[in-house]
Amino acid sequence: MDVYEAVTSRRAVRGFTDRQVPREMLERVMSYAAWTPSGSNIQPWHAYVVAGGPLAELKKRAGERLAAGETWDEPEYEQYPTSLKHPYHARRSAFGEQRYGALGIPREDLEARQRAASANWDCFGAPAALFCYIDRDLGRPQWSDVGMYLQTVMLLLRAEGLHSCPQMAWAKFHRTVAEVLSPPDDLILFCGMSIGFEDDTVDHPRTGRAPRDETVTFVDGH
Repeated sequence: MDVYEAVTSRRAVRGFTDRQVPREMLERVMSYAAWTPSGSNIQPWHAYVVAGGPLAELKKRAGERLAAGETWDEPEYEQYPTSLKHPYHARRSAFGEQRYGALGIPREDLEARQRAASANWDCFGAPAALFCYIDRDLGRPQWSDVGMYLQTVMLLLRAEGLHSCPQMAWAKFHRTVAEVLSPPDDLILFCGMSIGFEDDTVDHPRTGRAPRDETVTFVDGH
């Protein structure tokens, strides 16, 4: 698979089989992901790759919190600005309409949307997951480095025939994740990522992208 195919075939998959991901695949991906660029090569990411019993325990604890109707943890970072201006708000709304529309859930059925969203904390059935942390003392450029790292991981997973789904949703249960993983106190959980083999019986509508001219400006005299 060349890099263009990896980029265009990567998408947030929300349905995985229970086929186990070989440990050597994950080790290879994480070894090569270390070559992700970062400012002054400080490599600010801290990744935990979780499978088997520990992941099952984490899913169980998250499920128990959902069943008990517990509130989300106090946020450690702002996932979206309080007032999301155009065109970002429009793009986010369009995503929600497509995502829940594919599940037959109307906008006004908030309870059904919450039930669908709860699949995040089961990793959509995936048998492996990654949890990415960053030191809470680092700044915006280092958060950008972490984004490049996660993209590198996802493209390498495609090269292995695997799919993924990055999930900021796990940051809402960061205390539960910490109970299982025991990260140092100076780290913030940025996101989780479900990893596995795609369940091709589940419909995965592809989210569109803005036209190139809407996001890219060429400055070359032409």
